[in-house]
Amino acid sequence: RLSTLRTGARNGQFWRLFSTTFKSEVAGEADTTDFRVFFKDASGSTISPWHDIPLKADDKTFNFICEIPKETSAKMEVATDEKSTPIKQDIKKGNLRFYPYNINWNYGLFPQTWEDPGHVDKDCDVAGDNDPVDVVEIGSAQLAMGGVYKVKVLGVYAMIDDGELDWKVITINVDDPKAASVNNVDDIEREFPGELEKILIWFRDYKMPDGKPQNKFGYDNKCLDKDFALKVLEETHEFYNKLKSGARENTEELSLE
Repeated sequence: RLSTLRTGARNGQFWRLFSTTFKSEVAGEADTTDFRVFFKDASGSTISPWHDIPLKADDKTFNFICEIPKETSAKMEVATDEKSTPIKQDIKKGNLRFYPYNINWNYGLFPQTWEDPGHVDKDCDVAGDNDPVDVVEIGSAQLAMGGVYKVKVLGVYAMIDDGELDWKVITINVDDPKAASVNNVDDIEREFPGELEKILIWFRDYKMPDGKPQNKFGYDNKCLDKDFALKVLEETHEFYNKLKSGARENTEELSLE
């Protein structure tokens, strides 16, 4: 679970540097409701991974915040309702939440994006899920919880979870050995045969062991291409900007600092 992430920890806290700009600090004990990963800037000031890390790393790449390292099962997420929005473990019915089996990819979010629950998508006929946009990183390395990584956007699935639109953007870490060979959906199938279907099946079925129905997908279950994914990011970044600026009322009582 999380205990493997505490190597070198003293009193449950330690520092890790993932880039020249951002670092993360673990607080609290793993596998408890007190566990948090806080983000710091170069001066050591606490920042929000959702609000203070830019969406774009440069003209062609984006900043991916890893919440859940591949081959782990703890359901970690940025706490959008807590000040400075640290990463914490999701709680359901009073219990720490775990997937029924490991997730096979690095999973997290794109900062400064928001799926507006007040906006109904015209093609899928459902509204956003009130969260930042989710990211599935398909590279070979297990990335670190709280890490900030430059990724290339490759495609996107339009997952519909309990009647809400929940985009899953497919990406690859720019430092992955195959990154230079993968630029779009067709490249994924060539370099990672069968991977897109695995992603679809995993996200479709992961709630079934708990007695829930399969998740659905828009656009005939297709993984849409890079250009479509970039439009999703443009739209959800605009939704975010309206929320952050106050142009869109914060009726969901999200933490905007």
